[in-house]
Parts: sequence; C-alpha cells; structure tokens
Amino acid sequence: MVFACAARCANLAGMKTTTSLNPSHLKSAARAFRRPAGVLAFLLALALALASACSPSGGGDTSQTGPPSDTVYDFNISLYQGADALGGETVALSDLRGTPIVLNFWAGLCPPCRAEMPEFQAFADEYAGRALVVGVDLGQFFSLGTQEDATKLLDDLAVTYPAGYTDDASVVRELGVLGLPATLFITADGKLHRKWVSILSGEQLSEITDEMLAQ
Repeated sequence: MVFACAARCANLAGMKTTTSLNPSHLKSAARAFRRPAGVLAFLLALALALASACSPSGGGDTSQTGPPSDTVYDFNISLYQGADALGGETVALSDLRGTPIVLNFWAGLCPPCRAEMPEFQAFADEYAGRALVVGVDLGQFFSLGTQEDATKLLDDLAVTYPAGYTDDASVVRELGVLGLPATLFITADGKLHRKWVSILSGEQLSEITDEMLAQ
C-alpha cells in the first residue's frame, strides 16, 4: 500500500517509477514495525518517501532565462466568481489573451494557498487594468478539497478576483504543477514569462509582474 501510494504520487507528477520491491526489505520493515522504536522510524521514512514523491525538488522560481517560452497549454476554466469580468461562466485560457495574466493554482484545503490569497487580493486591486489575476482550483487532483471547500475559502477571505476550477486533469502534467500553490505569469500574447511553485509574497508578485510588463 505504501509503495502504491508513492507510485501514484510519482505518476501524478509525470515521473516513471523504477523501484522494485525486495522481499528481504519488506520482511525487515515488518519486523521493525513490531517494535515501538521501529514504528517511529518506519513512519518517518514513509513521510520522507511520500514527500519526495509528491513534492517538487524545491520551491520557488522554476522559470527559464531568456525570452518567454511557447504558448501556455490551453484549458477551460469554470468560474466560481468573476464571470462578468471574464465574459462568461466558462472561459478558455486562450480567451484571455490581450491581457497579462497572473494564473494562480490553489485548493480549498491548502494552507499555504490560504496564506498567500490576501496578498493576491491586494495585488489584484493594485494592478487592476494592468494585469489580471485568475485563480484556478486544482483541489480535486491533489486531494486538497472539494468545490465547496474552495468556495468557502474564497468567502472566508473575501476574495473578489476571478476564480474557478477545471476538469482538465492534463493541466497538472502539461503545466508541470507538481505542488500547490503554483503561479504562472503569462504575457498578453499567451506565452509563459515565469513559473513559481511555492507561496508568493506581495512584493514578489509585484516584482515579477513589473518585469513581465516591461518587456
């Protein structure tokens, strides 16, 4: 069960698992698990293994230097809020071209997502007319909450910028979203400027967006 869970997380991240199960290792683990100290060691090792399989190798800026990369993978967003601002209850990312986009992936039961959302709200207010913040709930793909959890979080934090969800599971693989929160900075012509896989401060949001707008 443990190895199956790790494999599932690795597959979600788009990685191939090559680890084979050694019967002697399983027997040793079973013997260790029967001892109190062994239980703690086993659980510690399990936590590290799952963290390694489910998380990116490090948070922060994962962008490439140089000009913006190819056009960002297109997908549909069903909106919880902001339909008036985006022109419909369901929009494609490509429909938003012509405006620089700060695309934030989050989930209703993601603590770091909750922590950064007030920063995104303040940023959205300050940069209105220059850049558009759009939040996309990926909780269903990371087991981090339902749509009800997501809308509750938006209400709890009084978030007003456009936010919704997608049913397109390919987003995780195509955009390399290996953990939440993750944010893509997309130019007005739909190309990726930078990607950030971790929590963002308001200062970082402004710095990266200003850099994008200056190009």
